Amino acid sequence: MGMAVFYHLTRTGPEATLQTLLPRALERGLRVMVRGTDRAALERLDAQLWLEPADGFLPHAMDGGPFDADQPVLLGQGAVGNGAQVLALLDGAGVDADEARGLQRVWAIFDGGDPAALEQARGLWRHLIAAEISAQYWSEETGRWQMKLEKLSG
Repeated sequence: MGMAVFYHLTRTGPEATLQTLLPRALERGLRVMVRGTDRAALERLDAQLWLEPADGFLPHAMDGGPFDADQPVLLGQGAVGNGAQVLALLDGAGVDADEARGLQRVWAIFDGGDPAALEQARGLWRHLIAAEISAQYWSEETGRWQMKLEKLSG
């Protein structure tokens, strides 16, 4: 059973946060599914990941292609289609406790300036903690990422 990590964004957007997290996951040999609720937003993220970083390459694809299972990073709105060990949640996308238990990490990335996103993240936190899934809450409000809270299962 893995851990849910909540990223409360106050200074950067989800794209910049993912551009930090995704290469680290790939360096560790982990596959990632990025799940969102807005296809157009995922397509914008897809385009940005092709352009940045200028000196690097982040292998990824949008879901729905013939090679979804082969993608180290897959962007989509549905089920994990690439055998990912990490699930990144954007734009209020969800995960149930059973799915979270089968992953090494769930990243809940949310805009701290959006009251609806904040409430959705709080609800997901409560749901996963009640299901005895370990969780960490990180905030960038000081300009640096700092862990503000940790709940360990068991």
